Amino acid sequence: MISFCRYKSGFPVMGPPTLAMDNKSSPQLSPDAIKNLYTSQAETQKLFASVSMGKEKPFDFFRVLVDGVIAGGTAGVVVETSLYPIDTIKTRLQVDLFEQNSLIRNLLYRASAIFVGVYEPTKQKLLKMFPENLSAFAHLTAGAIGGAASSLVRVPTEVVKTRMQTGQFVSAPDAVRLIVRKEGFRGLYAGYSSFLLRDLPFDAMQFCIYEQIRIGYKLAAKRDLNDAENAVIGAFSGAITGAITTPLDVIKTRLMVQGSANQYKGIVDCVQTIVREEGAPALLKGIGPRVLWIGIGGSIFFGVLERTKLLLAQRRDGKQTPEESFKKD
Repeated sequence: MISFCRYKSGFPVMGPPTLAMDNKSSPQLSPDAIKNLYTSQAETQKLFASVSMGKEKPFDFFRVLVDGVIAGGTAGVVVETSLYPIDTIKTRLQVDLFEQNSLIRNLLYRASAIFVGVYEPTKQKLLKMFPENLSAFAHLTAGAIGGAASSLVRVPTEVVKTRMQTGQFVSAPDAVRLIVRKEGFRGLYAGYSSFLLRDLPFDAMQFCIYEQIRIGYKLAAKRDLNDAENAVIGAFSGAITGAITTPLDVIKTRLMVQGSANQYKGIVDCVQTIVREEGAPALLKGIGPRVLWIGIGGSIFFGVLERTKLLLAQRRDGKQTPEESFKKD
């Protein structure tokens, strides 16, 4: 017979099914019962495997890279086009400038294509290397590597965009030409260390939070996420990460807009000067617009990113059902 109980300290405790045997009878288990038991275990293992790793197949680095570049670039353009005005308000609050001119919507692409193009293959490679319980570490590492790779483009873009937003220049070409003339090529990388100090933790945290919530949601729902669910998770991960990294964003902005004046000697001096002259709360300037901007931006970015990745997969492999795309994620 099959027993579902065991005893501990004299009390029955529910446990996995076991076979109760005695000397007078042999275990009798019908073929249907055996089939149902193993089918249930196989389905449970299949669910966890499909969420964490997907169907085992050769790793196509070039395909993942190209898909990441296209999806990341598309998401980046949509986000920057939609949220440039909010970003401008946030920047001006942080540097105490409120001019109403120079709202030039340039530099939309930034480096989203490079970031996602590096992040996606790195993430998939690390997930295959690390055990399942270290998936968060894989996402953190991939996010930091993607941020470092894209910083070579992101920093000059951020320098030009920030100075345009504060009214120093009226066009991107003029900004690049005058910055190089007055400060040299290094001027385009003003605040590079503070940019990495802000963006590497930000990228790692945001993508890790986003990916971990998606994994948990898929396990609970036992299906793929729709566009609205991806957007909500993206908004939450962006808003939380944006709030935490606001002081780093203030420091980065101050160092980038100082130009050749060299008001601050470095990150430490910048923090000390801000706290001494304006008080510690000044490190949280612009937190409201920043959280709003990144929260909405995260919603748009991850929603567009996941949709673009799905469309690329459908175009390459043929039309898929939601269940099939869920298994391949």
